[in-house]
Amino acid sequence: MAARRVSLPTADDLFRPTSEGDQAEAAPAVAAVPEPAPARKTAKSTKARGPRTSSGRVRHDEKMTVYVTAEELVDIEHARLSLRRDHGLAVDRGRLVREALSIVLADLEHQGDDSELVRRLLG
Repeated sequence: MAARRVSLPTADDLFRPTSEGDQAEAAPAVAAVPEPAPARKTAKSTKARGPRTSSGRVRHDEKMTVYVTAEELVDIEHARLSLRRDHGLAVDRGRLVREALSIVLADLEHQGDDSELVRRLLG
């Protein structure tokens, strides 16, 4: 019996844009370095941006890995199950974290030095 050859995709197939719009916006070979953000933003400097909202249920192009303790992961899962049980909201952990992040960042923009995030990080 002859060995069967498997055809695998090439790197170009794996890393190609997935839609026509992606081709026009394809990243250049050398990515631009973003300007560093100011060390501290005050509520006055960020009001022009408008209210911050979570991206919700859309296809996300960027990924970030965050390490959490076992206890934090259990707390996130408990919150997810509580949202389903008590409020009829079926959300995955990613959406729950994006919503929570949106709330914290909006508070930071609005409250500045008096935000809960600043207080927790300083204390």
